[in-house]
Amino acid sequence: MAGLWVAATLIAATAQTARNAAQSGLTARIGTLGATQVRFVFGLPFAMLFLWLVTQFTGEGVPSLTRTSLGFTALGAVVQIAATALMLITMKSRSFAVTTAWIKTEPVLVALIAAAVIGDPLTLPVLVAIMIATAGVVILSTKPEVTRLMLSDLGPAATGLLAGLMFGLAAIGFRGGILALPEGGFLIRASTVLVLSLAIQSGLLLLWLALFDRTPLTASFGVWRTSLLAGFLGAFASQFWFIGFSLTTAANVRTLALVEVLMALAVSAWVFRQPVTGRQKVGMAVVVLGVGLLLAAQGWQRSR
Repeated sequence: MAGLWVAATLIAATAQTARNAAQSGLTARIGTLGATQVRFVFGLPFAMLFLWLVTQFTGEGVPSLTRTSLGFTALGAVVQIAATALMLITMKSRSFAVTTAWIKTEPVLVALIAAAVIGDPLTLPVLVAIMIATAGVVILSTKPEVTRLMLSDLGPAATGLLAGLMFGLAAIGFRGGILALPEGGFLIRASTVLVLSLAIQSGLLLLWLALFDRTPLTASFGVWRTSLLAGFLGAFASQFWFIGFSLTTAANVRTLALVEVLMALAVSAWVFRQPVTGRQKVGMAVVVLGVGLLLAAQGWQRSR
């Protein structure tokens, strides 16, 4: 099981990079709210399919839900909606890679809050590794002439950092929801909380759109092929994020997830034709160093 959370996180990061790219393209066609609801509404049927497949594979039934599990999952579900919307708003004004980098400043906060709220263990070597990886993201996402930072950069930076904070709180909520389930193996726990979270998110968004703005919902069905793709990739990525959360701390998962920044840079360069600077390459190296130290620290803890 020791390396399973690593494999799950890497699969999730790859799928999420593809999902973010698909959602970014949808924003220009159906608006921020329309693109936001796609990952939840179109992802729910795929999550339900994944849960059914897990029950068939493991022979386990769906775990009983507790109030604590419902509370943590609802928290994660609500803040993830806000985080996704803020991410897409930021993508409209800054590059795909830079937006992803701002969002990925979350791991240090996740580590501290998760240790205090749900008791995730946090050692000094792990915290140092998380801080180094996060510093790499900061180097990667900022300009060298910071003292001459233009006011136009502050708005996107604020929305990107706030999105990162909310994605971090969502990770803690989902891990808390998984841990609070009274029975079941890691696969059935992860799949159950995924379906529950997407059901909450889809219900909230469909209610809001039905009452206040039906145009984005209608528009998403007008581009149903892309919407289905984004929904599938979102559910697929979330399935593996939740598997990671069921196996190790939220901080470990979110720190290793920083490899998504490197994937985003590749997408920026090859798909969106956005150049990668020398400073970004230095930041990439620091991210890789931090992630490597995290994995080494985890290996050392297991060997004790």
